[in-house]
Amino acid sequence: MKGRKQKLKKGIFISLEGIEGTGKSTQARLLSEYLRKKGYDTVLTEEPGGTTISREIRRVLLSTKHDKMDYMAELLLYDAARIQHIKEKIAPALNKGEIVITDRFSDSTVAYQGYGRGISLKLIDSLDRIATGRMRPDLTILLDLDVEIGLMRNKKINKRDRLELEDIKFHKKVREGYLKLAAMEPGRIKLIKAPKGINEIHR
Repeated sequence: MKGRKQKLKKGIFISLEGIEGTGKSTQARLLSEYLRKKGYDTVLTEEPGGTTISREIRRVLLSTKHDKMDYMAELLLYDAARIQHIKEKIAPALNKGEIVITDRFSDSTVAYQGYGRGISLKLIDSLDRIATGRMRPDLTILLDLDVEIGLMRNKKINKRDRLELEDIKFHKKVREGYLKLAAMEPGRIKLIKAPKGINEIHR
């Protein structure tokens, strides 16, 4: 099948999740390249982002200038970006039988705004029902790493945004949230230890 495009009857939705510095973007790109070489049509995207509107929301969410942002405003902005992302990019690609690979999706909101910020998980779930219609990835790859290592990795590459500036306690709550999600949905969420090398994680 080399060199020939392979169409699926139904698209496959894959998300990569994890705390800061786990290498999600790199692994999402490598996975997309691997599947393309196998002949599959893939769409590589990210959250918040993927569309013009969602990227504008991302700029607001991650800007270090917005350190006074209310947690509920933050939550609603993430959901707004996700609605646009699904409508413009994710759903059309899946309907065409393509493989969508996204760097973050709804699990990030549960981990960061739920476990990290302390916003009601029931409220987050209710808003998610509106934003996604209960859309879930077919497979979620959770890259797990000690918080200190992840933040140090990003510091070395000068990655700096509003969430990066949160204290260690916040990021540890986020990691704990991810691990709880993985324990609740082992069929969908596959845990991979991220201290390994890039190529080893990819394999």
